[in-house]
Amino acid sequence: MHRRRFLKSAAAAALASQVAAPDVAARALTSAAGSPVIKPKRLSPGDTVALISPANATFNTVELDIARESLEALGFKVRQSPHMLERHGYLAGDDKARAADINSAFADRSIACVHAIRGGWGSARLLPDLDFDAIRRNPKILIGYSDITALLLSVHAKTGLITFHGPIGLGRWDPYSLDYYKRVLFNGEQVTYSNKQGISADRNALTQVEYRTRTITPGKARGRLLGGNLTVLTTILGSPYLPDWDGAILFCEDVHEDLYRIDRMLTQLKLAGVLGKIKGFVFGGCSECGPGDGNYGALTLEEIFADHIQPLGVPAWSGAMIGHAQPQWTLPEGAQVEIDAAAGTIVLLEPAVT
Repeated sequence: MHRRRFLKSAAAAALASQVAAPDVAARALTSAAGSPVIKPKRLSPGDTVALISPANATFNTVELDIARESLEALGFKVRQSPHMLERHGYLAGDDKARAADINSAFADRSIACVHAIRGGWGSARLLPDLDFDAIRRNPKILIGYSDITALLLSVHAKTGLITFHGPIGLGRWDPYSLDYYKRVLFNGEQVTYSNKQGISADRNALTQVEYRTRTITPGKARGRLLGGNLTVLTTILGSPYLPDWDGAILFCEDVHEDLYRIDRMLTQLKLAGVLGKIKGFVFGGCSECGPGDGNYGALTLEEIFADHIQPLGVPAWSGAMIGHAQPQWTLPEGAQVEIDAAAGTIVLLEPAVT
């Protein structure tokens, strides 16, 4: 999960079966921006899930067991991708093999969901080898977070398919995270996302300490929800694998980044014109993000948001349950939402699945 370490290491250093395409027309809608949007079919107990490893290698088979058993506990049949336990350095096999696993999973009509086992680094390397036409013809749920951001955004950009920023196979399966996962993917609810509430008596019995939100700029805004890991997003900026940000609600999170890097990445989004297009902004967790060695007097996150986000004048808030070190929401990339920056909520305006 140490995504930055693997990005630095990488800087230093399709075959699909022929199957009949389902009728996607019934699932195709039109977004506010006029682009086609495809919703995948909702999940049900007994569905088959393809467990893929598009990024870091899984070095210990016990981790594969844990991920498989977790998904089985949800009522799924789990199909392990052919190259799951292969290795190419820190990657789970070579690029073409990992891409072939994704292409095959989408082409197989018996599979209802393509579920990443972990993140790390490597998903962006697969984008030129993905069969986006086959993915468009065979829409199904694609879910993960962190490095999987590259897959979620590229698949949505190239096909219109709503993808899902949510738990990985080896991630958190706590009751709070499970509740949102089931309500969005099984029930197709138009949920209201709001932070976990409750006072922890063993820390501070007078007020809520954990999972607090903070308004950057008050107000409400509607738009397509798009985003993910900030580092991964900026890594593929300028490529043909990102969606149109016009009128979007941008959400971000990160982990193990010095604060000057967050400043630098938001600067990059501003210079690239992304921040000037969005209607709203939500920031989740920034786990283990500090000033860095020797960076005395570094800007805080609040000061960074004051420099880059407040001048936009769009509704914005931080502290959302999105990220690496807290229970997390299952968020649909490309679905229409409304945010309330004063209340610290995201409201899903439409079901994300059919």
